[in-house]
Amino acid sequence: MHSPQPRVTAGSAVDLKSRNDSAIAVLAIAGIATHLFLRFVFKVPALAQFIPLYISLILGGVPLVFRLIRKILLREFGSDLLAGLSIVVAVLMGQYLVGTIVVLMLSGGTALENFAARRASSVLEALASRMPQTAHRKTVSGITDIEVAEIAVGDALVVFPHEICPVDGMVLEGQGRMNEAYLTGEPFEMSKTPGSEVLSGAVNGETALTIRAGKLATDSRYAKIMQVMQVTQQRRPRLRRLGDMLGAWYTPLAITLALVAWIVSGESHRFLAVLVIATPCPLLLAIPVAVIGAISLSARHSIIIKNPAVLEQIGQCATLIFDKTGTLTYGRPAVTEILCASGRSEQDILRITASLERYSKHPLASAILEAASRANITLDAVTEVSEKQGEGLRGTVGGRKVWITGRGKVANREIALPIIAAGLECLVFVDGEYAATLRFHDIPRIEGRSFMDHLRPRHHVNRVLLVSGDRDSEVRYLADLVGIKEIHASQSPEEKVSIVQRETRSAKTLFVGDGINDAPAMQAATVGVAFGVSSDITAEAADAVILEASLGKVDELMHIGQRMRAIALLSAVGGMALSVIGMIAAAFGLLLPIEGAIAQEVIDLAAVLNALRVAFPFDHMTDF
Repeated sequence: MHSPQPRVTAGSAVDLKSRNDSAIAVLAIAGIATHLFLRFVFKVPALAQFIPLYISLILGGVPLVFRLIRKILLREFGSDLLAGLSIVVAVLMGQYLVGTIVVLMLSGGTALENFAARRASSVLEALASRMPQTAHRKTVSGITDIEVAEIAVGDALVVFPHEICPVDGMVLEGQGRMNEAYLTGEPFEMSKTPGSEVLSGAVNGETALTIRAGKLATDSRYAKIMQVMQVTQQRRPRLRRLGDMLGAWYTPLAITLALVAWIVSGESHRFLAVLVIATPCPLLLAIPVAVIGAISLSARHSIIIKNPAVLEQIGQCATLIFDKTGTLTYGRPAVTEILCASGRSEQDILRITASLERYSKHPLASAILEAASRANITLDAVTEVSEKQGEGLRGTVGGRKVWITGRGKVANREIALPIIAAGLECLVFVDGEYAATLRFHDIPRIEGRSFMDHLRPRHHVNRVLLVSGDRDSEVRYLADLVGIKEIHASQSPEEKVSIVQRETRSAKTLFVGDGINDAPAMQAATVGVAFGVSSDITAEAADAVILEASLGKVDELMHIGQRMRAIALLSAVGGMALSVIGMIAAAFGLLLPIEGAIAQEVIDLAAVLNALRVAFPFDHMTDF
């Protein structure tokens, strides 16, 4: 399929930077360890014991410093800039071990987070790998395998059982079912008969279908989703990290104070002393330690963090956007209403319907049988069962002829049917007369209402939206049950992206979904959460993946993120506040550079110990 290919340049650059940071971190660790062994174990001469540190500073520190110089030219002043200055200052002071440690902190924190973060191109690669590379063209001489890119509009194609449909088209021959949940959000397989439309990317059922290609592969629905995903990735705003925001004011403050101390006193060592104690280790160490602790705690609670930045952002999301099927529902139908004709009882209708549905493979059969089981109904014996494709289910139950079918199968007959809102249903006829309509809805999650009710008071959420590819009646039914007032039904992946982008321009957004059709919207949101593991592609697109499908886990993730941010801020701001006090002391000549370095180590230890609290469980991880 000539689907749009993901840009590899940006992803390759990210991978290269990640590998470089990892290599520098490994080099720094090796240099520090070798130096300590040479110094304290083998007790070699001073010049020889510092050679590993020289190598680490030249091969690791110099590239980092040049990278920071480029940031200065771009007027980007983050916490890493001060770390770069600290490396230079440490070398000038002859503090090679301190300089190498700063190199390790600077490269190691980035390497750890890059290891945990996803690559931008992985979602597109997963989408592309899901599609078939060949199709089965049907001609008068037989069936021939061709490349998907060779499909022409009007070609007759055979889609074998359990294969993925390669292009959009229409069924010519055969009757069966296809799973289109990745696009429409419908949790059920859709029946296909001659004349039915089919969508690229849909998974065929148990019978082969012959279709006529209505579009080229590049113009089909699945390719369009890939295009939306690619555009969304390119336009996704870069989240401003907590360390960068704090470093934006801390770095200029430290440099200014150091320069003033030097100029006023005329003593260069005061400049060096101020910078040494100003080294932003609380930013370079405490925040990554807090983030890694939150990642560990999340993993122990069946939540996989793929993009560590979301832990800093999720507590500030004021708008929550939910998909419907599989997220706020269990993704399976249930009988919610039985509309009986005059003289019929619900119990009798459920008995004869469930008795016959025992012999059906239709997706709604299990819902009817479950309803009968809950009602403790004893099923009757059935004979003469017949279920021809396109005709519905027939059989004799207790001597009565029963026919279960859809509204479309009796549209041309003169039968008085109840006028009800569109939705999932089946009609029951007994001895040729209309007897009842059974209506179905996707089962909402038990905790849905209480979860929604607690979002505003507990998490300061201002708006909650339900955005679904499902029909309006189904979406509105669920919204009323769980208490969501703003809904958007029958939304395509492109329309979902537009809604999320619009909301994200007004406030930080959290999008929760579970299907392939949700992946582009996840990319467009401030934070994207994949609910369950129904799709590898969705998991790749998400910033966090909840393995245990429960809204309680979403609440846990929000609390973990809020607590992590609070502790990280306390560690970083508290550590910097103590550093500022030390900087002032150094500026007045009360601390020598070596004393400043010792004071900074004590401050770092306190900040890191406080940050380690994030990794431990806490009370009230859920509060609804």
